[in-house]
Formats: sequence, structure tokens, C-alpha cells
Amino acid sequence: VGNTFEGELFGYQMQVIWACLGFAIYGVGAEIAGITVSKVIVKWFTGHELALAMGVQVALARFGTAAALSFALPFAKSMGAASASVGLGAAMLCIGTLSFIVYNVMDKKEDAAAAAVASEPEEGFKFSDLKLLFLNRGFWYIALLCLMFYAGVFPFLKFATKLMVIKYGVAEDIAGSIPSMLPYGTIVLTPLFGYVYDKIGKGATLMIIGSILLTLVHAIFAIPGITSVGVAITMMVILGIAFGLVPSAMWPSVPKIIPMQLLGTAYALIFFIQNIGLSMVPIWIGKINQANTDPATGLIDYTETMTTFACYGIVAIVIAVLLLIEDKKKGYGLQEANIKK
Repeated sequence: VGNTFEGELFGYQMQVIWACLGFAIYGVGAEIAGITVSKVIVKWFTGHELALAMGVQVALARFGTAAALSFALPFAKSMGAASASVGLGAAMLCIGTLSFIVYNVMDKKEDAAAAAVASEPEEGFKFSDLKLLFLNRGFWYIALLCLMFYAGVFPFLKFATKLMVIKYGVAEDIAGSIPSMLPYGTIVLTPLFGYVYDKIGKGATLMIIGSILLTLVHAIFAIPGITSVGVAITMMVILGIAFGLVPSAMWPSVPKIIPMQLLGTAYALIFFIQNIGLSMVPIWIGKINQANTDPATGLIDYTETMTTFACYGIVAIVIAVLLLIEDKKKGYGLQEANIKK
């Protein structure tokens, strides 16, 4: 019997095929976990520090991602095999599963106590209620804002290191440290801005400001004559602020627009729309980069690429403004503080 990791399929090495399959299965689980955790936080923190709780959750997720990317290879080298990193990841997933089981026991006890004093039973999910979701303009504004904003961040980070080397002349061995400031910065900024939203409100305003900063950063990166390393670092810091502002206000705003029984479905659809964009945008950006590559030197002119990202930011600004207008019409309370006295 031949080795299933050898050979090719559809022009790709079998190792790549198996890796893609593994990432796909893991991705499905990660999305389910994300949806469940979001609804759990809304359930227990509505009327309290909702945005702060979500901000801490996002910060921990960002820390986990950054740690995995930073330490997986050194850990594998120190242990002598890549399987060591995989084993460590599996062990951490087991810890997470046990934690979720413990939470479920606690949750059932709290639900039983709440039901004992409730005057009416909680209304459950009905498929007929989906029309309330699909006809809700505020929901679609949030979903499209999520799509356009993240389309201007994650695909950009895939080649940001190369941008630092080619356009700004940063040494290759340290070029990656500049884009890495973004995920590490959000670990602090997302809970901080979430706390601001809880105390002061102005959620729609925070999303507008974040979208403006995103557009500004990409517009500066698109200007050919600006090649200062200092400017590049400053723009990455500003992008980190934007990346902390929008998610800290966007995710806690969903429960203000969507009723509790549809919240899981709403988060699932938002993630679905977001992932469609994150799968298509890198392909489009790759074609733009390829079209602007000098065949003689292999260097890329990123002007058109960064202009495209700036356009995503402009669309995000428009959507955020429309969301603010819709909030004033429907009274969702996006500009109000989350903590109810």
C-alpha cells in the first residue's frame, strides 16, 4: 500500500491536500465555537459589560493565534518533530472541551434558578422568525460592514511583510515585526474600546471612526512617493487602533438589533458572509499584485493594490453611516451605553 501523503491530486501535492482538509475541518469547528461563545457572552452580559466581555474574548483569541504562529515552529524544533506542536494543540483543545462541559453544568443550574422566578417561559426559535432577520436592514448593514472591514485587514496582512521590504526598504529579518504589531495591539485595544462602549455608548460612531482610519491607512500606503519607514510604522499603529475600534463596537451591537432567539443564526450568517469575502478577496488581490509585478526584477508596485483596499474602507464608511441613520430611525440603541443602571 502506497503512502497516502505521496503523489499529486488535481496538480497539488498530497501533503497540501491533506493539510487543506485538516484546516477545513478545524475551521468548521472554530466557527461553531465562535458562534456559541458569542451567544453565551450576550446571554450573561446583556445590560452589563457586554462589549468588554466580548473584547476580552476577542483579545484572548488574537493572543492564541499570535502565540501559535510565533511559537509553533520553535516548539517543534525544540521537541524534534512537528507532531509535538500538533499534540500540544490537541491537548489544549481537550482542555477547552472540558471547560465547555463544566460551563454547561453551571449554565443549566443558572437557567433552572432563573426559570423558577420567571413569570413567563423564554420564547424559543421558530423558522418562521427568520423573516425578521432577513428583512432587518440593520442586520445587513452589520454583515456588510463586517465583510468590507475585514476584507481591508486580513488579506492585507498576508503580504504586509513583503510590502515593508519592497516599498519601505525594511530588512527581511525584521520586516515581519511591523505587521505583527497589529494582532498584539488588538489584545489591549479591543477590551479597552469595549469598555468605552459599555460606559459611554456611541457604538455606531466608533465603527465610523474605525472605518475612516482604515481608509486613511490604505490611502497613505497607496501613495508611491511616501517610502519612509516611520510612516509605515505609524500607519500600522493607526490600523491597529482601527482594528480595535470596529470589532469592539460591531459584535456587541448585533444583540441590540437581533432578538435573542435569532442571535445564533445572525452570528452564523455574519461569519458566513465574512468568510466568503475572505476567501475571494485574496484571490483578487493576488491577481492585482501579479499584474503589477515587474518581470525583470520581480518587484511589485503596490499602488493599485492599496487603492483597492482603500476602496473597501470607503464602502465600510458608507455602510457605517447608513447603520447610524438606521439606528436613529429604529431606535436600536447603538449610541447608548451597554451598562444599564
